[in-house]
Amino acid sequence: MVFYFCTVKKMVEELAEVIKNGGVVLYPTDTIWGLGCDPMNEAALEKINRIKNRQADKNYLLLINSERQLHYHVQKVPEVCYDLIDFATKPLTIIYPKGKHVAPTVLAPDGSLGIRMIKEPVYLNQLLTKLKHGLISTSANISGEPFPKHFNDIDERIKSQVDFIVDHSLENKNTQPSQIIKIGENSEVSIIRK
Repeated sequence: MVFYFCTVKKMVEELAEVIKNGGVVLYPTDTIWGLGCDPMNEAALEKINRIKNRQADKNYLLLINSERQLHYHVQKVPEVCYDLIDFATKPLTIIYPKGKHVAPTVLAPDGSLGIRMIKEPVYLNQLLTKLKHGLISTSANISGEPFPKHFNDIDERIKSQVDFIVDHSLENKNTQPSQIIKIGENSEVSIIRK
């Protein structure tokens, strides 16, 4: 486990290296604290499941920062999604019909994939640009327990098992999970979480 209190640029470089080498990171997202890893690394995904005491059949979501990354991870982006992303006033996770370029366990049984395009925090934007693909994000809690609103709320069992902890001074003021909308193959919209 590594704590970093240094320049954001240096931290992003170290964080990207840990992720590329199969590590699991604890980091503040644009919503709540999350656990993340490379979405194509099955061993890292299994490690997240062990850390969270999470069932392997639960789905993950990806954080991305660009349309390029969206097209990399979704076979065909329904047109309605661009408007949803553009007009969202708070963080929005969209479940797309057919995901790609992720480990099979990241996809739902129907092949769908939850993705949130982030605008902030700045360090996370820089990290996603450096990785050139999405980053797994799942709440930093033991399964069945409440999600942590702040770094100090994160269970010590989680902190002790990750490979990298992002400086908690980068914590986001937003402490609510994102809205979730599912888009069907024919662009039908279902609200999963408001």
